[in-house]
Amino acid sequence: MSEPANSLRFDVVIDAVNLGAFTAIEGLEASYEVKTYDEGGENGFQHQLLGRVHYQNLKLTRPVDGSTKGLSGWFSSFRREGSGRPAVATIVAFNDNREPVAEWTMMGVCPVRYSGPHLSTDQAKVATETLELAHQGFLAQ
Repeated sequence: MSEPANSLRFDVVIDAVNLGAFTAIEGLEASYEVKTYDEGGENGFQHQLLGRVHYQNLKLTRPVDGSTKGLSGWFSSFRREGSGRPAVATIVAFNDNREPVAEWTMMGVCPVRYSGPHLSTDQAKVATETLELAHQGFLAQ
């Protein structure tokens, strides 16, 4: 058995642009609508048919520091420089030896929300920024 992926080690690349390391990724999810169909005369059985597939938005979070490119700039330039065309994004998970273990590639990726850090003198927390991405599904590996 190979070494498992470590949930602390992963990278995000969108259209060959490495956006750097993140501390959290949420939303690697897909689900089908299930439609039920009752067949006449058969009271003990119900057909379950797959409907549309729904892909959850990805939420990428990381601390704000001087070594990372600002996500706010990338978010703003996406429409301007990329002509707003959907992109391809890849998330790679690594093991403790920084060897790739798993990879998820999404097509039709578009940024939908950027959240900057919440700054306050009341709390001594690490400032983080969040990028939310919509996508049209996973590509087969």
